[in-house]
Order: sequence, then structure tokens, then C-alpha cells
Amino acid sequence: MKVDVRHGPSFGVARVMLEAGEGVRAESGAMMATSAGVEVEARAEGGLLKGLKRSVLGGESLFVTRFTAGPEGGWVDLAANLPGDVVSLDLDGGVNLARGAWLASSGGVELDTKWGGFKNLAGGEGGFLVRAEGRGQVLVACYGALDEIVLGDGERMVLDSGHLVAFDESVTYTTRKVTRGLVQTMKSGEGLVFEFSGPGTLWSQSRNPSALISWLTTRLPFSRG
Repeated sequence: MKVDVRHGPSFGVARVMLEAGEGVRAESGAMMATSAGVEVEARAEGGLLKGLKRSVLGGESLFVTRFTAGPEGGWVDLAANLPGDVVSLDLDGGVNLARGAWLASSGGVELDTKWGGFKNLAGGEGGFLVRAEGRGQVLVACYGALDEIVLGDGERMVLDSGHLVAFDESVTYTTRKVTRGLVQTMKSGEGLVFEFSGPGTLWSQSRNPSALISWLTTRLPFSRG
């Protein structure tokens, strides 16, 4: 499959061009449009139990939508729920995705949910990561603009937990508070951060979905009683 991303980085839409009989799997509700003759089927990928695991633990939808092109090929336009960028990653191995980052993937890529450890639980990611593994393409969506950061061997960087999108399996990380003490944490408005160590690549987003939810909560009518 070939991918053409337009309207980025603010409102990315990925057009996935499929050859005859070729298919792509996408997050439920991600379809914006398709060409004529593309077959659409929603199902719990890998069975109901695996779908529940991915939904409850990994933050993805229970059902995955599969698009299959007809004899003349076709295309599918996909967009994420939040406004932001979309990037296509060429996968030959594995990559770890934050909750809600997976948008679509080609047939040679399998999705699973793995325990990321208590350090990931502390980082606000629910303790679990979605892992994409195999050979093919993975479409990753984010809130805001997406940055690709390449870390050298032993190079480190600190990233707010709400801005994480994805990272290579070769990248290691720990979780810690960004400031010392509760008072400093409250004053700065910052909480827990990831400290990543290379070698490898990680992707971050310029906006934090949790911050958006907090901002909306203070302004919605029901939040005022």
C-alpha cells in the first residue's frame, strides 16, 4: 500500500492507496471516505478476547475496521479523532505506541497489548502499551504536530508523559517527577515525565490530550454544578 498524507500538520488526513485485493486495518471510526468498490468490514481483530485486551488495557477500540480494495484497486481516507498530524512508519521489527496513537496498519503488521511496567503506570499511560510488530506500514496519529527525535547511543532526553506518541523497541526509559516536592509540582503545573535513553527514535506530540480534557472540564456547564 502507498500512503499520502495531506492537510498536515494541523488536520492530517491519510489517503491509503490499495492495489487489487489489498487490505488495510484501521481504528474504528477513522474512515473519512473511500473510492467506489472498497469493501468495509468491522470485527474484533484476533478474536474477542484479544480485542477486549487491546480495548480495555491499550486504550484502542474493541473493533478494528478492515478495508479491502476490489479488482481495480482503490483508496481509503483516514483521519484521527483529535486534530493533528499523521505519519507513516516503515516497520521491520517492533514499535511501542502510546494509548490512542494507532490509526491504521498494513496486513504484515500485528497489534498486541503488553505490560509496560509500573513505571509506565506512573507515567499516566495506564501501565500498558500497544505494540505493533512485523513488517509493513503503521499509521500513527497525534494531537497537534509530531516531532521525530533520534537519540544516539546513551543519549538521553526528558519528555512529559502526555506528549508521548511512540518509541522504538531499542529505546529504554524510566519515569520520575519533573520537580522536587509536591509544592514545586503544584507551582510548575508539571507532573511525571519519561526519561528516555538511546539508541533509537521516539515521536512526540506538541499538544497534550489530558490537558485538553482538564481545560474543557473547567468550562463545561456540568463542571460548575
